[in-house]
Amino acid sequence: MNLRRLTNRAKDLVEKRGGTDSVKRDAAELQDVAKSEGGLKDKAKAAAEAIKQPGAPGSADQPKPSGADSQPKGD
Repeated sequence: MNLRRLTNRAKDLVEKRGGTDSVKRDAAELQDVAKSEGGLKDKAKAAAEAIKQPGAPGSADQPKPSGADSQPKGD
């Protein structure tokens, strides 16, 4: 792949997502998700939701701890 073409594609992608400030906000949001409590599956879901909205202000919804959304099993 041509390096110039790759560079241009990266620039276009950054611009489509709202510029460098938006990318920085996305990275901070993903960092918050990674540091939050919960299982890997919950974190992956929260990260996917965070990326759907480029540069959205605020942090991502904190994933629920593993098992928090499951119903208790009756005896």
